[in-house]
Amino acid sequence: MSTPVLVTELLPRTLAEADVSTPAGRAWLETVYAPAAGNRVRLNMITSLTGSAVGSDGTSETLTSQVDRAILGIIRAAADVVVVGASTVRAEGYLAPRSAALAIVTATGRLDGHRLDAEDGRTGRILLVCPAARASAVASERDAQGIDAEIVAVPGGDDLDPRAILDALRDHGLDRAVCEGGPTLASRFVEAGMIDELCVTVTPVVGPAPSPFIRVTDGAQSSVAGMLVDEAGFSYLRLRRS
Repeated sequence: MSTPVLVTELLPRTLAEADVSTPAGRAWLETVYAPAAGNRVRLNMITSLTGSAVGSDGTSETLTSQVDRAILGIIRAAADVVVVGASTVRAEGYLAPRSAALAIVTATGRLDGHRLDAEDGRTGRILLVCPAARASAVASERDAQGIDAEIVAVPGGDDLDPRAILDALRDHGLDRAVCEGGPTLASRFVEAGMIDELCVTVTPVVGPAPSPFIRVTDGAQSSVAGMLVDEAGFSYLRLRRS
């Protein structure tokens, strides 16, 4: 018999408890994380208590939990596209999502370390989102690496505007997005006011944090939509733009 993985809902203060290792518990978690009406863009990130998006191995793998991974899958399943920076794909050895498209924001197309060609029933499209002026170079790098990906050329300079990224993805039929970072891309999306809901896992780890998992210069108006905790001390917070 598997060990129960219990979570408790603190906000709203229902104190409902579910074992997310069971089908019933998973269904309950899907209800909790169902996107609110009008929410088109979510941010899903994990952080240590000291604000780092990565653990001792330089990836989020040493921060995550079974509940966090379940939430990740639920949020991805409700999205049309996962938006992530190329540096995160390289560092984390990204796999393509099971169904949502994967949009990789890149200026070079260099994705060494990825696992995008792993075969386990993953059917989502892969898109390389890049500055229009670099589209040819990115396409050449894609071909050299043998990656099956579409090029999405976005007008503007090298530092792509989050609104322009989302507009370009919508032109490709991808409306509901979740940004998974890393910190630089996540910060740009938050600063631009493009995030409707922030889903943040806080892991009970104290460690070095060279830079915050989200860096902002101006605070964003938001309200707490929900909070779960598990028996390992992790908390799972949702904030919605006010």
